[in-house]
Amino acid sequence: MSWLVTGGAGYIGAHVVRALTEGGQRVVVYDDLSTGSRDRLPDGVPLVVGSVLDRPALDAALREHGVTGVVHIAGKKQVAESVEKPLFYYRENVTGLQTLLDAMRDADIDRLVFSSSAAVYGMPDVTLVTEDTPCAPMSPYGETKLIGEWLINGASRAYALRAASLRYFNVAGAASAELADSGVFNLIPMVFERLEADQAPLIFGDDYATPDGTCVRDYIHVQDIASAHLAAALRLTDAEPGTALTLNIGRGEGSSVQEMVERILKVTGREDIAPEVTARRPGDPARVVAAADRIRAELGWSARHGVDEMIESAWAGWRHRHP
Repeated sequence: MSWLVTGGAGYIGAHVVRALTEGGQRVVVYDDLSTGSRDRLPDGVPLVVGSVLDRPALDAALREHGVTGVVHIAGKKQVAESVEKPLFYYRENVTGLQTLLDAMRDADIDRLVFSSSAAVYGMPDVTLVTEDTPCAPMSPYGETKLIGEWLINGASRAYALRAASLRYFNVAGAASAELADSGVFNLIPMVFERLEADQAPLIFGDDYATPDGTCVRDYIHVQDIASAHLAAALRLTDAEPGTALTLNIGRGEGSSVQEMVERILKVTGREDIAPEVTARRPGDPARVVAAADRIRAELGWSARHGVDEMIESAWAGWRHRHP
């Protein structure tokens, strides 16, 4: 198999590229470099600079590199930004995927691993979120991921596409410092940024119906995300035509914001700073934790890395970028 990885020069994409190449797969990266960097890529992995909205460029990349499968990670991923720019998110994430599916069909490429998100669930009022939990996304970003799954499922039925949609939960950590997330949009880097400025970390609300009153989330190491993509790619290699898997990627364990902040302070040696509780953020559910049974059954996959490994590796990456 030869896999085109869209968005392969980004934070998650670069980890997926590394997992695929170490797993013996041929890889070519397709990335517009709006948030990615060619420095993330292993030696010998070709990079095509282009947008998934650019059909001629996609056609050329698929043809010239003999692509037989696609891992689609490219897309816009910030919830708050999607609320401000919904049309931009629909164009990038939905029209981009439609363009990719059209190009794949015309090139007779019938295997696709899709980067989806737990944002499709919205605010599920359940202890563990299964793949059958009703989806009610609360942002344009979450809507675009759910619509993407619908497009893929329709293509699987109509054109015998073999596909796996992987719903990520809260991604953190890094395989190495140079591959760490450069954005400050999630809890761990947001705490790092506050500490760097000698400010108290913020906790948004401590009156939720959880053991310590703060939100509970399922954190998953980016290396585990990457290994799940490899497992899905291998599963699709011999899958029956029309296979359409939808799978959570999580640890099945919840950690509260209070607990995470305390762990971050310990890892960074800043236990002298007490977190500051501020108002809830609109739309934050009390608890979102994955049920990970289906992915174990379908792919034989389970997470291997713990929360402390995520924080320690993310901190090493932060220090690398902010010496």
